[in-house]
Amino acid sequence: MSKTKTVVLASLLTACAAAQAQSSVTLYGRVDAGVEYVSGAPTGQNPVTGAATGSGSRFRVESGDWGTSLWGIKGVEDLGGGYKAVFHLEGAFNTVTGQGPSNGGLFDRYATVGLANDKFGTVLLGHELFLSNGVWDFDPFGQSNWSSASLVRGRNWNHSSNNISYQSPTIAGFDVSGQYALSNATNWNGNGSTGQGRADAIQLTYTQTVVQLRAIYDEWRDPANGTLDDVFNYSREYTAGANVFLGQFKIQAVFEQSHADSGAKSGGITTTSQEWGGVTWQATPAAALIAAVYHVNANNGGGNATLYTVGGTYNLTKRTLFDFQIASTRNSSNANFALNANSYGDTTSTDNPLAGHSQSGVYAGIQHLF
Repeated sequence: MSKTKTVVLASLLTACAAAQAQSSVTLYGRVDAGVEYVSGAPTGQNPVTGAATGSGSRFRVESGDWGTSLWGIKGVEDLGGGYKAVFHLEGAFNTVTGQGPSNGGLFDRYATVGLANDKFGTVLLGHELFLSNGVWDFDPFGQSNWSSASLVRGRNWNHSSNNISYQSPTIAGFDVSGQYALSNATNWNGNGSTGQGRADAIQLTYTQTVVQLRAIYDEWRDPANGTLDDVFNYSREYTAGANVFLGQFKIQAVFEQSHADSGAKSGGITTTSQEWGGVTWQATPAAALIAAVYHVNANNGGGNATLYTVGGTYNLTKRTLFDFQIASTRNSSNANFALNANSYGDTTSTDNPLAGHSQSGVYAGIQHLF
């Protein structure tokens, strides 16, 4: 090989090595499945109203009881001057059936691209989990199906498209996140011509060694008319939460309120107030026990409900754990909140119990991270 060819080849190899060092792509995921028993599930159906006519029990295999099964890809490229190009793709799937998201989207949780700087923060464009999901960090049962989302019927689990979002760096323990999701309709708030109404949110977090505090405000508009007409979907939500770290114990407490201008799609309910508290005991490096109580009040005759639950995890390794949970939802005479975050209504399709009835359950599963 000539000297010239040797120099060229060496230069190419050096350039490839430099590019490799400045860019990275990470594949990751979570696979979760378990078995579940629930009593107080609806049975029968009134042919006129569609309402359940009785209660029974069921036993089934479930995916994602302790956290949605998902896979994703993250990438970063160093642009120089402290700036980086970043992207994030993430999609959910059902471990039991092998199917992807019900809406057919490959990346239903995240599909973003943007710029990041350690001094100035990160700006992203695309599809993301809405900032209301920030309650997960303050929920003793995290992303479990039977947790904070249950008594607000999934109001804090939204995914949003058409996003412009910002995440600040942490300064003196404080960081702020902001998110604005356009309706992409000819009416700014939404007019039925697109699948999403306007949504916006801001989150402020303070973190230190012993305590973490977070406040969230978010608003989500009805895509059909741009209004706030469903407290469980299209409403304003206010959240304040605290984590306290005391050695082997983590204590968590949250107050959350949702408000809609009308109750057109939620039986006249325009306001719900939810509070919860719980404790996690990290008994050993591998084993944790959790206990929590969640309570919700709905106005205009919507009633109230309380969810009592205990559970825990045991880590076989850093990537694989066993989990279990025992829970019961107790409803007032007018309420029919379920263990799961079901939509408003009392038909058999929602899996909500009969009004005033309890619903209890237990599950055990396994989760692996990669």
